[in-house]
Amino acid sequence: MFQLLRSIKNQLSPQPPLSDMAKAELALDKRGLSAVDPGCEAVIAACTRWLCVAQDQSASNDGGVARDFSLQKGWATSYPETTGYIIPTMITMAHRNNDSSLHERARRMLDWCVAIQFKEGGFQGGKIDSTPVVPVTFNTGQILIGLAAGAAAYQDAPYTDAMHRAAAWLRDSLDDDGCWRKFPTPFAKAGEKAYETHVSWGLFEAERVAPGHGYGAAGLRQVDWAISKQQPNGWFASNCLTDAEHPLTHTIGYVLRGVLEGHLLSGRDDLLQAAIRTGNSLVDAIGPDGYLGGRLDRNFKPAVDYVCLTGSVQIAHCLFLLFRLTGERRYLEAGRRLTSFVRRTVRLEGDPGMVGGIKGSFPVSGDYGQWEYLNWAAKFCIDANLLEVELAHA
Repeated sequence: MFQLLRSIKNQLSPQPPLSDMAKAELALDKRGLSAVDPGCEAVIAACTRWLCVAQDQSASNDGGVARDFSLQKGWATSYPETTGYIIPTMITMAHRNNDSSLHERARRMLDWCVAIQFKEGGFQGGKIDSTPVVPVTFNTGQILIGLAAGAAAYQDAPYTDAMHRAAAWLRDSLDDDGCWRKFPTPFAKAGEKAYETHVSWGLFEAERVAPGHGYGAAGLRQVDWAISKQQPNGWFASNCLTDAEHPLTHTIGYVLRGVLEGHLLSGRDDLLQAAIRTGNSLVDAIGPDGYLGGRLDRNFKPAVDYVCLTGSVQIAHCLFLLFRLTGERRYLEAGRRLTSFVRRTVRLEGDPGMVGGIKGSFPVSGDYGQWEYLNWAAKFCIDANLLEVELAHA
């Protein structure tokens, strides 16, 4: 997920020449979207296969999922953070397809996460070979989502124990005002992060599995803090990896999902209203063809000329949830435009590193996940399309 101030580095550091694959993909993107939307089911299947390939081809070969396939560098090493929240998607697909091999893959991911957990309960930031190796709030919260799913699905003691240790570490490291400050990532710009509502979601999942430990209450305190950063039009301050004035749709998707999950856990109407404020402004920002600028200013106007495909499918999922909660069809229709745009960028034949993968940016030269197919983008694409299928007859 973390792009490590990529745009600044690109300006200061000489860049290697583009590979033939990168040149070809950029030329294709510049011609525009495919005229054909392959549909939800084809993309769900293709993205699921891509995640399996990413697990098998990880350069660290450890059971985790490769962070990305780069058109410049090939397959990366495993990424603990996103492997964590890929786990529930893999479990869902295993049940949906009645596929024991996908359960086995989910267990390999879980076993790897358990093996790399710090004694006190946290998890490292970055890829498995990144330095410094220190516990990080955000990454721990994302892996907690997977540990809770594993504990619920398989009821194995190691998964439940790891879930409790991660959740307790997050609960106990929360500041009194509801903000996490003690264990920031070294791979993003310093400062408070509203999008850590997505960490709170991990606590909500642990609360659902094992109520009575204060996990949900801690997460709701953080969501309340995050809402204090929300402007009247739904825009959140302190809500980006690198540029708080022009947050990525990726981190907008994170903060919105965490607020929605807080409502789903607590039933609190104020959280739903906060989500509606953001959702309404996002609907207005989405073009007729599903185009949504990859960074948005405080008026929800595009600040870049590329689409962050990850953010688009995350936001689509949130809009589908808002439709389910409110019955407002504009959320459903806007979400469908977003997912269709992303589906039209997906290859269904060609190089295994690309087929079923979701690029960081469209065009692929955009500075989010530049030249890369990202594992978390495929995960969020599956999730959004699964919910779209569920709502197909709405």
